[in-house]
Amino acid sequence: MQPDWIMGLLGGLLIGLGGAVYLIGSGRIMGASGIIGGLVDGSGRSNALERIVFLAGVFLMPIVLTPFYKAVDTHITDNLTVLVAAGLFVGVGTRMANGCTSGHGVCGISRLSLRGIVATVFYILAGGLSVVLFRHILGVI
Repeated sequence: MQPDWIMGLLGGLLIGLGGAVYLIGSGRIMGASGIIGGLVDGSGRSNALERIVFLAGVFLMPIVLTPFYKAVDTHITDNLTVLVAAGLFVGVGTRMANGCTSGHGVCGISRLSLRGIVATVFYILAGGLSVVLFRHILGVI
C-alpha cells in the first residue's frame, strides 16, 4: 500500500502536465472556470469544441481510471444542501477572483504571475476559514 502523499504528488504532476499541454497546444491558460464560463456565457463559441473536449476529459478520465483504484474516502458530506451551497460559493468565488485554482494556482504561480499568487493566497485563506467556520464552529459538515 502506497502512502497517500504519493497519489497527491502524482495527481499534482498530472494537473501540471495538463496545464502545460493545454498552454502549448492552444496558447491559453488552463483555467477550468474560464473554460466552462466561456461555454455558459457564449464568449467561447469560437473554440467551443476545444472546451468541450477538455471538459469531456475532466469527466471521463476518473471513470476510465476507476477500475485501477480501490474505494477512496474523500470525507465529503452526504448533506446535499451543503454540497449545493459549496458549489455555488465556489462558482461565485471564481467569478469574483476572475479565475479558479487551475488558472491562478497551477498556471499563475508557475508563470510567477502576481495576480495568480495573490488570488491563490486569498482562496487558500478563504478555504481554511470556511473549514473552521462550518466544520469546527457550526458543526455543519
